[in-house]
Amino acid sequence: MSIRAAALFLLVAVTACRAQPEPRVFPAAGRDVAPIVGESFSTEDARDRVGEAEEVMRLAQIAPGMSVADIGAGEGYYTIRLSPIVGRRGRVLAEDIVPETRDRLAQRVQRENLDNVAVKLGNPADPMLPAASFDRILLVHMYHEVTEPYEFLWNLRQGLKPGGQVIVVDSDRPVKRHGMPPRVLACEFAALGLTPAKAARLAGSEAYFAAFKIAADRPEPAAIRPCEGKKS
Repeated sequence: MSIRAAALFLLVAVTACRAQPEPRVFPAAGRDVAPIVGESFSTEDARDRVGEAEEVMRLAQIAPGMSVADIGAGEGYYTIRLSPIVGRRGRVLAEDIVPETRDRLAQRVQRENLDNVAVKLGNPADPMLPAASFDRILLVHMYHEVTEPYEFLWNLRQGLKPGGQVIVVDSDRPVKRHGMPPRVLACEFAALGLTPAKAARLAGSEAYFAAFKIAADRPEPAAIRPCEGKKS
């Protein structure tokens, strides 16, 4: 083999190696994932008319002095309503993975002088929450858009304080229609050692409330048992 042929063979081999995907650490979703849709301020009046935020925060027992993370905060519907409830001694972390949405939310927080709110750009598979920092972590109408649910929950649960809860609000309909069937939700959370603490149907809509708490140690990624057969 000539030197030129050998070099070409080596180049092809290296390129092929680089093209190989990295081995998957966490299980794949194994179900549909809804595309991200925008949230508009125009929806807020309609949500207020049915009292959604008030009902959710009552069920979640949000109280003064709490630390709350609003993951997938969009343009701040829950963020601005959480701020006065947790008060000056509390704090709210509002996070979104879309930079433009994060920027609009930051502008709104500044405009409304919400001094107890911080705004952060998140990662689709890791909200990068400081460990043991939050009494409540809210996932409102967004979990069906999470592309890597097992990796996401594996990282997310580390942000809970002892006794803290993850609060999910979603619609009881197929993921393709921007919902999350409760049985699928419960299965995926159970795979990460999270067990239901409270559940309720929200008034005037298809939406439901589900609270989860830590019930077991966080499994190693390779030990996570995905919810096979839980199609949506």
